Parts: sequence; structure tokens; C-alpha cells
Amino acid sequence: MNKKTITKFLYIVIAFVGIQSAVIADELLMARSTEDFPETMLMLQNLIKQQGYTPSRVQRVDIGLTKSGYKTDKYRVVFFGKADEIKTISEKLPELIPYLPLKISIFAEAGQTILVTIDPMSFDQMYPNSSLTPVFKRWTKDIHAIFDRIQNLD
Repeated sequence: MNKKTITKFLYIVIAFVGIQSAVIADELLMARSTEDFPETMLMLQNLIKQQGYTPSRVQRVDIGLTKSGYKTDKYRVVFFGKADEIKTISEKLPELIPYLPLKISIFAEAGQTILVTIDPMSFDQMYPNSSLTPVFKRWTKDIHAIFDRIQNLD
């Protein structure tokens, strides 16, 4: 990927995820797979389930990007979480509602499949006294586990 493509991608991810504050690269988690998009997508959804989460929906993004003039191949966003946990957190900290459920963007580019999400520990930086630090840490750990398994498919 060239610098222009990476920059364009980061702007799209930031806008889509709904980040209202400035985001730096340290707040994004990223994984690459040389597996085809369909295989990686299937593995992502299976790994999300294995980590104890429920994939709630998959949203196609490529159609909207193509209509806006961007050249893109396959591009989806997978929404996932634990319904009871999301409900509890939304009640405790309604400011987090725009960020829930968790999301992973997945897209095909130049023979690779790339996955990107915001690091849930960035929520802890936004709301440091929320008592949800253990949950944010677990989410980050679980996403790292998912991404590590996907990267080791090769």
C-alpha cells in the first residue's frame, strides 16, 4: 500500500468508526493476512465467536465507496459484542454508545486482507475514571488474540 492509500484508508476508518476526537496510529489495531478475503472474513467471524462475542451484523462499505468514486474491492465492517455487556456499559457510560458494539473493518487490497479497529484502551483514555478499565483491557486482549490467529493463518 502506498502512503496515499494508507492515508485515505485511515480517514475512512476514522469517519466510519465515529471517532469524534483526533486519533493517532497508536489507537488503531491492525492485522494483515495473505489469505483471500472470503477465507479471512469467515475466520474473523469464527474467531469472534470463539472469544465469546456475538457478531451482530456485517455492513458492506464497498458499495458506498464505489459510488463516491473510490476504487475498492471487498470492504466490510463486522459489528460484534456481548449484548448484556453492551447494555450494562451503555447504562453506566452513555457516552460510549456511539462506539458500541465493537467494530472491525476488513478489506482486500493488493492480494492481502487487512483488518483494522480502534484499540478499546483508547476508551479508557477518554473516560479514565469509569471503572471499566478491566473490560477495555479484556476487549483489547481479545482483539489481539483474534488478529494474532488471523495473521498466523499463512
